[in-house]
Amino acid sequence: MQILSMEDVIATETEWLWEPYIPLGKITIVQGDPGEGKTTLMLSIATVLSRGIFPGTNEVKEPFNVIYLNAEDGYNDTIKPRLVKYGANCEYIHTLTEEGDDEPLTLDDDRLGHAILGLNAKLLVIDPLQAYLGAKVDMHRANEIRPVMRKLANIANYTGCAVVLIGHMNKAQGVKSTYRGLGSIDITAAARSVLVVAKDKSNPDVRVVAQIKNSLAPMGKTLGFKFDEKGRFSSIGEYKCDIDDLLLGVGSGNKSLAVEEMLKDELADGEKSYSYLSQKAVEHGFYLRTLRSVKEKLGIKSKKVGNEWHWYM
Repeated sequence: MQILSMEDVIATETEWLWEPYIPLGKITIVQGDPGEGKTTLMLSIATVLSRGIFPGTNEVKEPFNVIYLNAEDGYNDTIKPRLVKYGANCEYIHTLTEEGDDEPLTLDDDRLGHAILGLNAKLLVIDPLQAYLGAKVDMHRANEIRPVMRKLANIANYTGCAVVLIGHMNKAQGVKSTYRGLGSIDITAAARSVLVVAKDKSNPDVRVVAQIKNSLAPMGKTLGFKFDEKGRFSSIGEYKCDIDDLLLGVGSGNKSLAVEEMLKDELADGEKSYSYLSQKAVEHGFYLRTLRSVKEKLGIKSKKVGNEWHWYM
């Protein structure tokens, strides 16, 4: 161990692959429910990089090398056909095989760093992250996942490559998006940026990309996307919505519908105290007046039990 004075530390500015959503040299997490468009988003980004275009700009440079690891879809019958359809220059998009290797690739594998440096890759996508943890790592145990994420962060740092982990969300209802990532919260803590991809149920053709964590810059605006004629994500600009509402399965910005869903879910198995329900509402970011208004709309009844009021369907 060495003692390092901050006087000797050289301050640097963050470089971005997609500002302010995906930083270079850092870990980004892209998460969402299955089928919402996480892989489509990253294949669309890989496509423009292979053509020398930075995401979110019209600036054209030399094409960039991308490494794309996918454990759920076939490269020959799914990934390659989609890239060809999207118009990617496949010469610049690579994957890593494990032929001849004794051990499978994992997040803390030195072979990742060697491959990035060998290709001078600007983007490494790991899809999904849980498939590359290794058999001996329990993603729910902080003491096991923390060193893995630290090693991956070091790989991103010394290579200068943007590392994007794609993850499914857990099935917990009534909690904010920050806490719906699979596994230990240490996975989210290791990322400098976390993006959520969700479908707007009010506009089924729209996919929303919302940033729920940014440790390096002000939070990016929530963006809306539609699928273009080739099936790629095509930006429609800033999108007004509440990502937690969308994850509850209601339309963009519709708080009343979100409260309805919460009350129906909470009261489905019997009565609950008003103090409990109001606390849940506050945790969701709902106003208590909206809670009471929806109570009347749904015809929810109340009765006094001891010193507390209880609501029931």
